[in-house]
Amino acid sequence: MKFFKLLSSFLLLTLLIGCGTSKKAQQSQRPQALVLSEPEQRRYDYYFLEAVKLRNMKEYDAAFELLQHCLAINPTAASAYYELSQYYIFLRMIPQAQRAMEQACLYDPENYWYAQALVNLYQHQNLNDNAIALLEDMVVKFPTRRESLFSLAELYGRNENYDKVIHTLDRIEGQLGKSEQLSMEKFRIYWQKNDSVQAFREIEGLVNEYPLDYRYKVLYGDVMLQNGNADGAMNAYTEVLTAEPDNVLALLSMASYYEQTSQDSLYQEYLDKILFNKQVAPDDKLNVMRQMVVRNEQQGADSTQIINLFQKVIQIDTEDDQIPMLYAQYLWSKGMEDESEPILNHILQIDPANKAIRMMALHLATRKNDYALVEAICEPGIEATPEALEFYFYLAIAYHQAERELEALQVTQKAIPQINSQTPKDMASNLYSIMGDIHHTQGQIEEAYAAYENALQYEPNNIGVLNNYAYYLSVERKDLDKAEEMSYRTIKAEPENSTYLDTYAWILFEKENYPMALLYIDKAMQHGGDTSSVIVEHAGDIYYMSDRKEEALKLWKQAQEMGSDSKTLSEKIRKKRFIKE
Repeated sequence: MKFFKLLSSFLLLTLLIGCGTSKKAQQSQRPQALVLSEPEQRRYDYYFLEAVKLRNMKEYDAAFELLQHCLAINPTAASAYYELSQYYIFLRMIPQAQRAMEQACLYDPENYWYAQALVNLYQHQNLNDNAIALLEDMVVKFPTRRESLFSLAELYGRNENYDKVIHTLDRIEGQLGKSEQLSMEKFRIYWQKNDSVQAFREIEGLVNEYPLDYRYKVLYGDVMLQNGNADGAMNAYTEVLTAEPDNVLALLSMASYYEQTSQDSLYQEYLDKILFNKQVAPDDKLNVMRQMVVRNEQQGADSTQIINLFQKVIQIDTEDDQIPMLYAQYLWSKGMEDESEPILNHILQIDPANKAIRMMALHLATRKNDYALVEAICEPGIEATPEALEFYFYLAIAYHQAERELEALQVTQKAIPQINSQTPKDMASNLYSIMGDIHHTQGQIEEAYAAYENALQYEPNNIGVLNNYAYYLSVERKDLDKAEEMSYRTIKAEPENSTYLDTYAWILFEKENYPMALLYIDKAMQHGGDTSSVIVEHAGDIYYMSDRKEEALKLWKQAQEMGSDSKTLSEKIRKKRFIKE
């Protein structure tokens, strides 16, 4: 944008607008917009539409010049002034935007949207009196636009002009009828004015207007209780419960009454009337249980009471899963994850598609390394939520652990089509990773490498993939430069991981870089590698090729004692020399 040119044009127009009719004169004279001849109107319309088009193309300088041309054709064009005000707003020149918008409203006083835009500008500058005056005018001009009345009530409230707020709310009520929202707002305003008589009269009016809607009678009792009239509240609640003994709002309010008056046994009795009542909706019971949990925590009470209460409620509503879910969350918050397992299973029987709960159950199963349980959780999970890739992943691992390789591979193949743009990159990468591992176990080397390549496409820094891919390449003695590069990234990420250090050392060994291989195999042994027969045997091989043959023989024998299943280890020990597999 040619900013300075545009700003210069703005300043020029500001002078022109500023030299126009004063606000007081405008109000008295109310000038009329010019009526153009048909050719002139066509010219105006053409240039105005071109200006809008250029604005949409972000060619602001050219658009602004065309708007100036529009005003040269018709200096009373409200639409041009409105567009100009938007440019001022864009440049954060709010006073200039206000003057342009005032011109738009002056020449098109029947345009609601221009007036509303000017109200917003006034409010942005905290010119509440200006906004109120304009809104009062809008209420008369646009009687069907009730937004103006609501805005007026808000502004009068900001100015603490409570009489005007009440008057405006009365006008809204006259159009919309009596409502809880309006009555409560009027109650609040009366209370701020210290007019308790009118305040309670508002609530009474609501009760009288809707005598069969007991919500308002309960609300009346609540207001009385909040303002110290406990007897009046009790009478209101009793009247409702006499007519409707299972009225949840009244039962809740009665419980609140007993809580505030420190009558704990009666408080609990009324909560029980809600929790153990089959007529009460599960949502209402859930809200009560939440209150009970919060109250229990605030009081620092023993959690046993809450746990017992949860169990009783669950036995009554066997088909509801909301309270059991709250119960499970509560147990986890208390560090009682294992105790939640039967609750999680209960929820999954009700709602097999509840992914969050199934993930909690899966967490417990994987923590216990119970792969049979992982299968029992993930198999129905895939059926109920086929888009949840976590279940495919863990089921493939469980099958892999059980040496059910074909089934594991089928699970990953079933998962791949579920991957889309919303799939987390690490999950997609891990699915291809385990697919690659299974292919390699099955001797399908090229398929394994293709899976690893896909895994790295999704997550280039998937350390597990980088290590396995690099190691398998080294075992085949192919693409060793690529293998070294991948393996080096793993030891940079985890420099004390004995498995990654061993892989890197072995690749260096295959590249006949024995001094560096020795350095890294020693690091692997120092960081726990001496507990792995594979790493110990590799250390023996590297020591042998580093001309430390006696130490190599000791390491081979150590690997054999550790149960190594290497095909050439016995021959290495017998012949006392390195033998390639």
